[in-house]
Amino acid sequence: MDINKQRKDPRFKIAVKEAWIGIGLVLFNFAWWFGFAYGPLGSGSVESYHFIFGLPAWFFYSCVAGFIVMSVLVVLAVKLFFKEVSFDDEAEGEAEPK
Repeated sequence: MDINKQRKDPRFKIAVKEAWIGIGLVLFNFAWWFGFAYGPLGSGSVESYHFIFGLPAWFFYSCVAGFIVMSVLVVLAVKLFFKEVSFDDEAEGEAEPK
């Protein structure tokens, strides 16, 4: 498929938008994890740690709470921003000969 055909195909515009949403989610996930793991909660001495459910607070917020937050954000992103797209070229009337 040449580049001009890709520019005209609306599926590529949708795919690029969805890829940027995915990249944004990954960057948010990394910032969340890094902020809690290496931020004020995780940079103190072990004796000063606070514990939640037997886990250090920095670990609980970066890994456990982060997983829950990211799961909710991914579900919301898929439901609100992602679209069903056909992968068939026949959708455009461009069926390739067999």
